[in-house]
Amino acid sequence: MTKQKKFDVPGSGKVSSLLEIPAGATQLLVLAHGAGAGMEHPGMTALAEALHASGVATFRYQFPYMEKGSKRPDNPKVAVATVAAAVRAAVKSAPELEVFAGGRSFGGRMTTTASSLGEIEMVLGIVCFGFPLHPAKQPDNKRAAHLEKVGHPMLFLQGTRDDLSSPVKLKPVVKKNERIALHWLEGADHSYHVLKSSGRTDAEVLAEAARVTKDFCDLHGK
Repeated sequence: MTKQKKFDVPGSGKVSSLLEIPAGATQLLVLAHGAGAGMEHPGMTALAEALHASGVATFRYQFPYMEKGSKRPDNPKVAVATVAAAVRAAVKSAPELEVFAGGRSFGGRMTTTASSLGEIEMVLGIVCFGFPLHPAKQPDNKRAAHLEKVGHPMLFLQGTRDDLSSPVKLKPVVKKNERIALHWLEGADHSYHVLKSSGRTDAEVLAEAARVTKDFCDLHGK
């Protein structure tokens, strides 16, 4: 089942969403896009398709800046309000499904931020497809400060070649936060692309990420 509709983000107007529920699904992932590509970008579509193949439904949506065609991401206040509104819209659209939330890069970080502020209490867990711990070539862990306040179990799916999440900086963050489950995607970069020399394909990386996501949802479902 596929449904396209718009929902309201308080103070920012309406944004688009795409609900897709594969046959037999019992779990729904509210899936936010990254900073540079919207919900219908090929990478987001491929991720959603991999999740569907694993039995997880998705509710993709736009942040207001992307809906307006801007390249500058919304400020955290607007982004958090969008995540919260998306979760409410997803719950209303598919009340029979167990709801999780997350997203790629910026979308995942804004989802954990929303959780740290108590804005998405109804979800059962958060999945981050490439948590952006720091800007490229500027390794630090300032973006992780809010994670200590996140009240949900989290899954980080990180590529071993991710230049926005240095393993040296990420491992200590995960070690001191028992709510984070970390899974390394061998050979993948921040966008989940792999080199031909790796012996793997991008599709195989997405399939692995989807399988681990499904296991996470099964573990933390009701």
